Amino acid sequence: MRLDSEEAFLELVDRYFPRMRRGDAGGRGDDCAVIPCRERLCISSDLFLEGVHFSRAYFSPRDVGYKSLAVNISDIAAMAAEPEGFLLNLLLPAEVPDGFWPEYFLGLAELAEEYGLYLAGGDLSRSGQLGMGITIWGSPNGFVPRGGGRTGDLLFLLGEPGLSAAGLDVLGRGRDPSEFPEAVKAHLRPSLYVRQARQLGACPGITALMDVSDGLAMDVPRILAPGTGAELRLGREDLHPEVVACARLQGISAVELAFRGGEEYALLGAIDPSFRGRLHDLAPEAQIVGEIVQGEGLSLNGAQVQIQGFDHMRGG
Repeated sequence: MRLDSEEAFLELVDRYFPRMRRGDAGGRGDDCAVIPCRERLCISSDLFLEGVHFSRAYFSPRDVGYKSLAVNISDIAAMAAEPEGFLLNLLLPAEVPDGFWPEYFLGLAELAEEYGLYLAGGDLSRSGQLGMGITIWGSPNGFVPRGGGRTGDLLFLLGEPGLSAAGLDVLGRGRDPSEFPEAVKAHLRPSLYVRQARQLGACPGITALMDVSDGLAMDVPRILAPGTGAELRLGREDLHPEVVACARLQGISAVELAFRGGEEYALLGAIDPSFRGRLHDLAPEAQIVGEIVQGEGLSLNGAQVQIQGFDHMRGG
């Protein structure tokens, strides 16, 4: 299919997103999308740019489609909300072959279908850089913000710290992906925790939730109430074997890789310790990684640490 016009692109979108198509009542194609909602709506927006967030050297077009939406779904999950729909803006360099886009939309549509999302509209434009901008919304379920963690609360994590960072290192250095399959998958197609977050959001002992996109080093302070700090406990035995193996190849500490690595899209939360049993009923895979203490600052395994994780503005 030749994508030499805006109309051709819109036909491609309709092929992969038949729900709420152009011409349908409330569907794509009008000046604005009309979004049915209750009193409140959770809305988030993320860019996904080549050279910043992904590389076609090791991302397939289908992987790009998946992850460009996954990072947005993760934000909705972090508020204990149910994702419902999204808008898609595309930056289209002339040098990207037409065959890229059907595969991109396939990866996008597969993930959207898994969570029942509809594509409500968007925009596209020629550009010198390949990229996507997605705005997503969902219905809140009790509305659990970040920044509410209180002194004495336990910090817990759903996900594998450092695994995505290990995958990025493997892919970026051209190592054999088959030797680190879980790490590579974690980077290209991160796991999402929508169901678990919804269940946790209904638990009265949960005081804060957020997704970990910039690494524990940067994101843990963001979940804390003013005037509080955190004491984290993380050992090699708590880490995925591929994180340990990749850190060994890099000549660094596996705990350091897990602490500072980014793009995990894990779910970080704070919970009143009296609800610890309830936490493991709702999310058996949750790992206690520390507790919140009085006074600002962050320690890891008893040592004070500087707050520096993954930052796209610095490139690492």
